[in-house]
Amino acid sequence: MKTYEEALKEFGEIVAGSNNIVFFGGAGVSTESGIPDFRSVDGLYNQQYDYPPETILSHSFYRANPKEFFRFYRNKMLFLVAKPNAAHRKLAELEQCGKLRAVITQNIDGLHQAAGSKTVLELHGSVLRNYCERCGHFHDVQYIKDSEGIPKCVKCGGPVKPDVVLYEEGLNMDTMRSAISFISNAEVLIIGGTSLAVYPAAGLIDYFSGKKLVVINKAPTPRDRYADLVVQGPIGEVFSAIDVG
Repeated sequence: MKTYEEALKEFGEIVAGSNNIVFFGGAGVSTESGIPDFRSVDGLYNQQYDYPPETILSHSFYRANPKEFFRFYRNKMLFLVAKPNAAHRKLAELEQCGKLRAVITQNIDGLHQAAGSKTVLELHGSVLRNYCERCGHFHDVQYIKDSEGIPKCVKCGGPVKPDVVLYEEGLNMDTMRSAISFISNAEVLIIGGTSLAVYPAAGLIDYFSGKKLVVINKAPTPRDRYADLVVQGPIGEVFSAIDVG
C-alpha cells in the first residue's frame, strides 16, 4: 500500500501526463472554505431543526411551507463570505494551462467560478441564481439573503425560487448530457471530496472508460476498489502538492 507521500507523487505524475482531465467533485471540496457538508459529523444533518434538512429541502416542502423553507435556506444554505480554497484555485490553474477540460460539481456555492474556472457544470444548480416563478426575472443571492419571509419579485411580485435542485426534482438534462460527454471522453477522471452517495449524480462515474481514475477523499468511497489511485487526505492539501508548471 502506498504511503501518503507516494500517492501525492503519483497524483502529480498523472496530472503532468495528461491534457484531458475532468474533475468530479462534491461537498468535501467546499468544506475547507467553511461550508458544512450535509452528512459530516458537524454537518447540516446534525443540526437541530423542526424537520430534517432533507425534508425541508424537498420540492413538496418548498411548495407547502415556503416561509419555513426560506428561514432554513437563509440560515443554513447561504455562505456568502466563503472564499475559494487551494483545490478550487488549483483546478482553475489546470484549466487555464490546458490540462483540465471541465469541472463537474455537486456543489451550489459558485466557488469554482469565483476561483476562475470557466467550464463548470453545476449538477445541482447554484444559490447565486434566483428567478421569479411568474415572470422569470433574475434576482441575485444578496436579494434573497436580505429579504424576509417568501422573497417576492421586484418586477411582478411573484415568488422567487433559488435555481437549485431540490429533493424530488430532476437534474437539468442539458447539464447531464454535457457531463456525460466530458466524462466519456476524458483520459483522466479525478473524483474529489464526495462520498458518491447522491444519485443520479454519482452514477455519472459509470460513463468513464479512460486511462486513469483517481479518487481523493478523506474517507473511503464505493469507487476506491476501481480506482488506479486513491489519495486519502484534505483535498486542498492534495492539490497544492502538484506543480502545474
